[in-house]
Amino acid sequence: MTGFKKYLIISGVLLLLYLVAQYYKPKPTNWSPSYLMEDKIPYGTYILHQRITDIFPGVELKKSGQPIYNTVKGNIAAGASNYLIIASSVKADKLDCKELFRFIENGNHVFIAAFRIQGLQDTLKLKISAGFKINAQKKTSVNFQNPLLRIPRGYYFDKGTSQQYFAEIDTAKAIVLGTNEEGKANFIQYKMGKGALFITPNPQLFTNYSLLKPSGSDYAAKALSYLPASKKLIWDEHFTRPSTVDTSPLRLLFKHDQLRWAYLISLLSLVTFVLFEIKRRQRIIPIISRPGNTSVEFVKTVGRVYYQQRDNQDLGQKKIQYLLAYIRNKYRIRTVKLDNEFSENLIHLSGATPETVNQLCIAINKLQYLTALTDDDLIELNQIIEQFYKEDQ
Repeated sequence: MTGFKKYLIISGVLLLLYLVAQYYKPKPTNWSPSYLMEDKIPYGTYILHQRITDIFPGVELKKSGQPIYNTVKGNIAAGASNYLIIASSVKADKLDCKELFRFIENGNHVFIAAFRIQGLQDTLKLKISAGFKINAQKKTSVNFQNPLLRIPRGYYFDKGTSQQYFAEIDTAKAIVLGTNEEGKANFIQYKMGKGALFITPNPQLFTNYSLLKPSGSDYAAKALSYLPASKKLIWDEHFTRPSTVDTSPLRLLFKHDQLRWAYLISLLSLVTFVLFEIKRRQRIIPIISRPGNTSVEFVKTVGRVYYQQRDNQDLGQKKIQYLLAYIRNKYRIRTVKLDNEFSENLIHLSGATPETVNQLCIAINKLQYLTALTDDDLIELNQIIEQFYKEDQ
């Protein structure tokens, strides 16, 4: 067996052992607080849901995933219902509070266990705090005020489970049913009409983690025993279970088969139209004629303009300026003064004869002193310049 094969076999065995270890390793504990009745994680309420009939024998358990207003509105019968809310946070608006108080005044009872109770806190003048300390003992105790429920040593729970308490309460209306080891209220009651509202800021005391311990199950049973016997127990899931209500703008279309098929056919037709129209369409290519040579027409036009103006002096000056610019650019000769030196240089560099160059210089110098240029003079100047261009080629 070669070394490469040994390497592959050892690597394969190690990989297989790693996969087996990963598959059989214990799953980490989920410590997230769900408070759901079917969750068996530490902070679920599976045990409480299974044993709730031990506290309320023969009670009809009803789940509610609707807001407080909708829940109590349909269960307003006097003294027929207990309403249980166990959640991390409870949020109630003005309509929820108004209908909830009406529900209680009619003889029903409400039990709320939550860290935050938005809406109700302002209405009931409550303030919830947590007593976390750096050097706090590992366990903290809570107890009841009622001597029949109170135990000598108190109910001890792990750190963080029962740390919340009411920092402020309306002593004129709130009745303290339980306190922590520092004497701070952590379980209170409000009597309203024929019913009552019970509030505790420690929902974790009613979860699986606490109920698995004898002290925890005893405390939860005594706390919930404040609710009287009733025909129905409403278990609220609105604040613990994500909403499954369809809020899509198209929910009305998908609710009815006819509208759903009409929507799908319209969508399919639109996609088909886009696919056909997305193909590039070739535009008609126009026939473009070749540009004609209009130089002759341009020259004739310019000539007619100058002929109509009859400004021979201006035309002669322009022809001279063009000629001098031509000489400067081609032979690098200064054209400021057309003297003998200029003539000799131009004869030497260009192909023109001395006679043509001399006649050119005389004609140009002559034009500088004339105030008017006749047709014959202009023709003579043009002939001399054209002769120079011909000989210079």
